[in-house]
Amino acid sequence: MNGNSRIRMVLAKIGLDGHDRGIRLVGRTLRDAGIEVIYLKFVTVEEAAKTVLEEDADAIGVSLLTGSHRILLPRLVSELKRLGCDDVAITAGGIIPSQDFQQLKEAGVDEIFGPGTPTESIVASIKELVAARK
Repeated sequence: MNGNSRIRMVLAKIGLDGHDRGIRLVGRTLRDAGIEVIYLKFVTVEEAAKTVLEEDADAIGVSLLTGSHRILLPRLVSELKRLGCDDVAITAGGIIPSQDFQQLKEAGVDEIFGPGTPTESIVASIKELVAARK
């Protein structure tokens, strides 16, 4: 976690899901709120986690629309832990059924944002998650 007061957040599209309109909108909103955004498109779990480490990010947000969330998100949590990034806030968004939220949170995902979540709520939640870790 970086020692700066400005939040650094990696946003990633893990896998081959080409739909990126939502994550780009969230990225712009986060930037407008003063959060530094590092955007990755079409990366593996390992590449996303490595970027979090290299960029000294405070948080990561992953967009998943392909139904692979129950496999990829726990793998991301494990990889971040393996790299020593235990203090990073982990968020996810996209098409994730609400019945999977509890399982993902138990696996280490801090917050999940579904379609239609107000962008102000996303910003506030990320700021709260990061502040709780500093």
